[in-house]
Amino acid sequence: MRVTQLRQADLNLLVIFTALAEERSVSRAAERLFLSQPAVTRALQRTRELFQDDLLVRVSGTYELTPKGGQLLAELETALPRLDRLLSGGDFNPAEESSDFRVVGTDYAARVIGVPLAQRMMKAGSNLAIEMTPLNDNSFEAMERGRVDLILHADDGRIPAHFSREVLFKEEFVCVVAKGVHSLSRFTLSQYLEGLHVGIAVFGGSQTIPDQRLAAGGYKRRCPVRVSHFAVAMNSVVGTSLIATVPKRFACARPRDRRLAFLKPPKVLGVFDYVMIWHPRLENDLAHKWLRQEVRLSCEMFASQQD
Repeated sequence: MRVTQLRQADLNLLVIFTALAEERSVSRAAERLFLSQPAVTRALQRTRELFQDDLLVRVSGTYELTPKGGQLLAELETALPRLDRLLSGGDFNPAEESSDFRVVGTDYAARVIGVPLAQRMMKAGSNLAIEMTPLNDNSFEAMERGRVDLILHADDGRIPAHFSREVLFKEEFVCVVAKGVHSLSRFTLSQYLEGLHVGIAVFGGSQTIPDQRLAAGGYKRRCPVRVSHFAVAMNSVVGTSLIATVPKRFACARPRDRRLAFLKPPKVLGVFDYVMIWHPRLENDLAHKWLRQEVRLSCEMFASQQD
């Protein structure tokens, strides 16, 4: 990181400039900063010299920002609160700060966690933004390179060991079938294996947990249809004898489709942990700690909405 010019700068100038840009008055800025008016005027002149621009110019008895001044203020409104927080050890304040969060997950994560998370974030602060992108085989590499803040995923044994993780809740599966095709309440293992399945390519081209647990007993499903989303898998069974094995929270959260029926899966599929995953370098980042707490609360919010 090159900071050649920053080493020559007085960071106090940036604080004074921000007050001036917000107040548009030397006297009001001086009063706010507990400085004399001449001191504020001198600081503005030094800041102009530093950035080689007028930054603020007098127009009709007030100050107006130049284009470069407006750009500088926009940068400082984000940077200064973060620097102050680092120095003071204060908490991340979503109502006053701006932050863009990048979260990766399947459509299950988007529905069960992403929807309440977006709702909570929009209430917390208007300068917050969240981008949810699909989980893929490169998601962990993207996190390693700092392009992803958080991954929401089932703990399927493929999470790199050096990443931090936290269990959000335990989940189980439900088998979604076309209504009237199977006169059962639960599939035995043999019935499940005899059927044809919609495979969901969650990670590495497979639906990891069902396939792993079947493989542990020497079994394998037949999946003549493979899709990339749980919602598509559920829709695909309509009018067929196909079986879609999806997480229960996702199946129950969708509007009830009278064309579908839910059956219990064979016991071998069991339950699994659903986790959030982040890089250890973000462990003590205050904005990221705030995000992780919001994810926890979003899980609780989803659960309460289903009661």
